[in-house]
Amino acid sequence: MSEPRETVAMESLTGQRQPGVAAGRLAAITAGETVATETHAELAGVDAVVEIRGFNLWYGTKQALFDISMRIPRGQVTALVGPSGCGKSTLLRSINRINDLVGNVRTSGDILLNGESIQGRHVDVIELRKRMGMVFQKPNPFPMTIFENVVYPLRIDGVRDRTVLEEVCERSLRAAALWEEVRDRLDDSAMSLSGGQQQRLCIARAIAAEPAVLLMDEPCSALDPIATNKIEELMERLRGEFTIVIVTHNMQQAARTSDFTAFMYLGRLIEYGPTATIFQRPHLPETLDYVTGRFG
Repeated sequence: MSEPRETVAMESLTGQRQPGVAAGRLAAITAGETVATETHAELAGVDAVVEIRGFNLWYGTKQALFDISMRIPRGQVTALVGPSGCGKSTLLRSINRINDLVGNVRTSGDILLNGESIQGRHVDVIELRKRMGMVFQKPNPFPMTIFENVVYPLRIDGVRDRTVLEEVCERSLRAAALWEEVRDRLDDSAMSLSGGQQQRLCIARAIAAEPAVLLMDEPCSALDPIATNKIEELMERLRGEFTIVIVTHNMQQAARTSDFTAFMYLGRLIEYGPTATIFQRPHLPETLDYVTGRFG
């Protein structure tokens, strides 16, 4: 009879795990073998705003994602973690189909947003992306005023009512914890802001259109610790109002900010569960090896 998963995990903590347990699974993945995802029971009944079903993605002949299936809970923060090149950002960018901009990409499987497939030719990809706020690694404010940066999503939707635009601007900047810092300089160039302020401005722009999901791809990687702390505090404020999916290489950040964590390796989803469990008592020894820094 095999040992319970909990026993294996605790042996990892004490350093008494039998050698080769984690290495065997990772070696199997490296060899191209199929390994089932360990999805925790807590995710079975969640209200999922995004559901990924057997999703695969290829860049030309190279497969980058392998049979990913996961449910992303509404109003929660879900972190995607794993070594560089494991497919975290590729998966994130599949949720708003930004990977379509790469000419040699093809996919199979499905991704559902609020129960409706986002795959297929019938989907208006531009409209889909309007429902997905996106924040990138480096702040990317537009070369225009702070005000116009925030209301840009409304402008492209044809909103011209100044009162509406001003209300959305203030509400979004307040939500992004930036209003008090810029309220008297809305007509200044967004490029005059600090790096951390620019990233919060990009978050304000992303949430101005009240997206179904806010996607954040390493949003703090270019920021100093003080600016990083502000972004993390902002994520805490947005929790509940928005569904957030964040890619991060920072294990401490994932542990601090997320409700659920998905551990990926070489394009596979290895383990997915509540963040506290993933970091304190994961089901799989290789997950513990990664989050405790034994590899990656």
